[in-house]
Amino acid sequence: IIGGNRKQALVTIVERKTGLALIKKVERKTAEEVKKAIISLLTNIKHRVKTITSDNGLEFAEHKAIARALDCQYYFAHPYSSWERGSNENLNGLIRQYFPKRMVFDSISDEEIKAVENRLNHRPRKRLKYKTPYQAFY
Repeated sequence: IIGGNRKQALVTIVERKTGLALIKKVERKTAEEVKKAIISLLTNIKHRVKTITSDNGLEFAEHKAIARALDCQYYFAHPYSSWERGSNENLNGLIRQYFPKRMVFDSISDEEIKAVENRLNHRPRKRLKYKTPYQAFY
């Protein structure tokens, strides 16, 4: 999710089966920063990470290093095929309720991001028989 100043961004990851959301702010949308963010978000659960699918942005140029670090397969959605990453697009829409378009992310603290992540992960879902994504994942 790109910030209003087009510099900062939020890296968002969603586990497909349970909807568990992981969010981290990066100061710049570079391949190196995005790589570090993805690896830091997934390192604690790397034993459960089998595949990652992202879009085709230049910020994912370090995909080989990510796949090596997490010992997983890395895939790309087809160009202009956002439905191939529907869970992530839906998550980004939910996050936009808290951090609307054109909002500059300078003012967002890591605590605020964690609060949004916790709120989304502890919201019961009908598709999970009213368990939360956190309960279903862990």
